Amino acid sequence: MALRNIREMGDPVLNKVCKEVKEVTPRTRELIQDMVETMYEANGVGLAAPQVGILKRIVVIDCTGEDLLVMINPKIIETSGEQTGGEGCLSVPGKSGTVTRPNYVKAIAYDENMQLYEIEGTELLARAICHELDHLDGHLYVEKVEGELVNVSEEEDYEDFEDWDE
Repeated sequence: MALRNIREMGDPVLNKVCKEVKEVTPRTRELIQDMVETMYEANGVGLAAPQVGILKRIVVIDCTGEDLLVMINPKIIETSGEQTGGEGCLSVPGKSGTVTRPNYVKAIAYDENMQLYEIEGTELLARAICHELDHLDGHLYVEKVEGELVNVSEEEDYEDFEDWDE
């Protein structure tokens, strides 16, 4: 496993649509492990493959520090409700902004063994799923920010943002 460089806003790879994963190869498994390690090292809640320069439909999410979610070729199939709150992104370091997202999300995805599964999430998990899946279609949360982006100092612990540091 290895840490990967996180691409930052302005890098053209972040604005491209990712390709579906046809099969999980040893290289795919290595990418997933590297993404997990990179996400944890950066204190993130989620990471999408394009954020490390790979245009594949893969995301990893862990909102609690103990429930890792690997999503390959994920699709949101149902949403409801609404929540407005702060978001940040590892690809937009030092910034945060207010974004409105669904409060409930149901998605389908494949796991590392290409087994289809369904996941439901509310609040932070719903926000994280929406945020990460946006990356797969070439979108950053800054496109949805209500108002201005704000600077977040490294000393702050993101309490105002539900510990959100995608």
